[in-house]
Amino acid sequence: MFSFFKEYKKFAVVFAIISIIIIVIIYNTLNVYKPLPVYQPAMVSTELVDSTIQHQKKYHKIADFKLINQNGKTITQNDYKDKIYVADFFFTTCQTICPIMTGHMAQIQKEIINDNDIMLLSHTVTPDIDTVAQLKRYAKSKNVNDAKWNLVTGDKKQIYELARKSYLAVKDNGDAFDMIHTENFMLIDKKKQIRGFYDGTNKEDIERLLADIKILKKEYQK
Repeated sequence: MFSFFKEYKKFAVVFAIISIIIIVIIYNTLNVYKPLPVYQPAMVSTELVDSTIQHQKKYHKIADFKLINQNGKTITQNDYKDKIYVADFFFTTCQTICPIMTGHMAQIQKEIINDNDIMLLSHTVTPDIDTVAQLKRYAKSKNVNDAKWNLVTGDKKQIYELARKSYLAVKDNGDAFDMIHTENFMLIDKKKQIRGFYDGTNKEDIERLLADIKILKKEYQK
């Protein structure tokens, strides 16, 4: 009788050890690090991409730019060197999706305020209306932190080309350099590559964006 329980005890111990090993393997499998995709023009809806690059399948990066922010400061790629950043397109007089997008961008600003690796960049699609003074008023009303978030204006052609040829984020309005901006937020890595698209009006997508920022940061911790 005692020998039976002794053998059963051995079996129970072995079974418990095997079970723990299996659980650890499953846990590690489910939690394996998966890098974010690197988006290319060919992976994005053609209506958001300039026809000259719609079939490009590799090497896509955000082009150099020279724009003016809400403080009248010239903003270039150097201001975002070695930074992960979230970009979008908007205009200050928009009364539909822009207030929601700006509110969610402000939420992201709050989450990353103490993270020196992360910045924000919002481009106006109506630079003729959104002057530096207008952007400054808007920035103040939305509690924009100048050290983290640039609202930029500038040459309309350059903004159009950035939107269509770099960020793959706006629709062509049919007129010269006119744009219909979308609700998209773009996550840009330190190599100037697009690593994610998110609906800037959707709370769940904002949570996904914040989670993806953490995933992206792991690439630079190796």
